[in-house]
Amino acid sequence: MILKPENERKLIIDVLKKFGVPEEDAKITAEVFVDADLKGFTSHGIGRFPQYITALKLGHINPKPNIKIVKESPATAVVDGDLGLGQVVGKKAMELAIEKAKNVGVGVVATKNANHFGIAGYYSELAMNQDMIGITITNTEPAMAPFGGKEKILGTNPIAIAFKGNKYKFSLDMATASIARGKILEALRKGIKLPEGCAVDKDGKPTTDPAKALEGCILPFGGPKGYGLALAIEMLSAIGGAEVGTKVRGTANPKERCTKGDLFVAINPEFFMGREEFKKKVDELLEEIKTSEPAEGFEILIPGEIEERNKMKRKDGFEIDENLYNQLKEICNELGLNIEDYVE
Repeated sequence: MILKPENERKLIIDVLKKFGVPEEDAKITAEVFVDADLKGFTSHGIGRFPQYITALKLGHINPKPNIKIVKESPATAVVDGDLGLGQVVGKKAMELAIEKAKNVGVGVVATKNANHFGIAGYYSELAMNQDMIGITITNTEPAMAPFGGKEKILGTNPIAIAFKGNKYKFSLDMATASIARGKILEALRKGIKLPEGCAVDKDGKPTTDPAKALEGCILPFGGPKGYGLALAIEMLSAIGGAEVGTKVRGTANPKERCTKGDLFVAINPEFFMGREEFKKKVDELLEEIKTSEPAEGFEILIPGEIEERNKMKRKDGFEIDENLYNQLKEICNELGLNIEDYVE
């Protein structure tokens, strides 16, 4: 079963509109979903969409939020998302950060009361595409134990950083856990095992069973280093007044109201070394990296390069598994839509 990007976009828009989401907001949300699937972040693409529908049905996602700035300075802002779709709130927040960076060099915008926003890299690349440095972080409901522990306290807490030169671009998007929770949910849906060393069960024993991993804990990448970074992101993400630690809910379980926070940062190089000089140095560094001698059996890649290749491979469509197809079919049937209009 093949889903083409244009059909994924249409499916998401059509479904969201049935729940009262304005067309423009539905288009923004679909744009982020499609970006995830094209890049190969399938754990945050259409496979995640049924969770959004559950949250909409339960009233945990507000289809017509009153998104507002509740605190502001020339360089900063706090945005209350009114429980709106995270993609809509996130795009507005990063666009606000970019506008501030145009005026004063840096824009830092925190959000609260917003739902899961998809892939963090989408928002950092909004700033990158304006010749700025984009940084996006978010906290998630507890999934990860602190280093040396076996109790879930921290989220998988991703960070995304993006910038570009004239020739090259850098786009890092990663969880601070050894595996993203979305990939565990995807493994559970597909009935496949997890890689060794990324999770423990509820008794603290290593497991490759996704169900046991969800009951237990995901481990931080790099041991204490990943733990330290996740802890920092946890607090920085909540700087606008969102929850932290075990009080964070709703990013993985759609049956609970979302209480996480996000932080969007745009940095304008024009206020530092100058835009063109910055882009020149980006190209110099990344050229040096790309032309350096690789170890045997390796290719040297820049963060974001694999995702760009995936976009070319997947632009004509990608396969979805039977379980996901059936979930989408059920959603369509409930709303008077025909899944065959979208999936080939």
